[in-house]
Amino acid sequence: MKRHTFHYEISEVAPYIDWSYLLHAWGLTGKATEHTAEEIINDAKAILDETDGKYRTHALFALCEAKGSDDDIIIEERKFPLLRQQHTQTDKPNLCLSDFVSPHGDKIGLFATTIDGAFGTGHSDDPYHHLLAQTLADRLAEATASLLHFKVRTDKGLWGYAPDERLSIEQLNREEFQGIRPAVGYPSLPDQSIIFILNEILNMEDAGISITSNGAMFPHASVCGIMISHPASKYFAVGGISKEQLEDYCSRRGKPVEEIKRFLQRNVKE
Repeated sequence: MKRHTFHYEISEVAPYIDWSYLLHAWGLTGKATEHTAEEIINDAKAILDETDGKYRTHALFALCEAKGSDDDIIIEERKFPLLRQQHTQTDKPNLCLSDFVSPHGDKIGLFATTIDGAFGTGHSDDPYHHLLAQTLADRLAEATASLLHFKVRTDKGLWGYAPDERLSIEQLNREEFQGIRPAVGYPSLPDQSIIFILNEILNMEDAGISITSNGAMFPHASVCGIMISHPASKYFAVGGISKEQLEDYCSRRGKPVEEIKRFLQRNVKE
């Protein structure tokens, strides 16, 4: 396993922000009715300028040996159990992330990104700018993941499975690159408790990330997950799972059903 730690200035990460997600977080309704999209983005960019040089984002990446094994991925000899779609599809297979990892031996990336926990605290007396800084922190953590993923794809010292990639920021935001990076909590990786397995391998404390007993990350503006290089890999939603699949999944996790069920409430069919 090759493991790397990176630290980025705000100005390095800012170009990778997908502003559409920040605007979506605000909804442009309710709390944002007094502000237009242009105003929100301009105010966010002012915060970026103000905080550049004061705070940094941080990233961990590990390139691991892996094998797909039914609905599991074996990562560095650790079982990484996954869930497969169960809903009826007449013209498409029911997918599992393990489908995109070769059973004969493959590579997989593990990652975690975050931002200094003090980011945005200077606006505590201004509700609008305080909330904007919080949502901007989330976008910076995601932008760091985007920057990291770009470097992982193109740098042979990290992985470099797509060394000739030449994409604009807009193309990156449209995810026109090869491979995927599903994060914990994404529809294809919905079990938040899987974060504990990732943490065993990555040791996220090295990036300043701590994990609570319920699988939440602190600082809250943090993201972690896996990187898959297969050209056919794509995002999907696991959706609803049956009691039988939940029991099988918990057996593969080696955990009681009731413990895992609380992490999968939105997926379990009653």
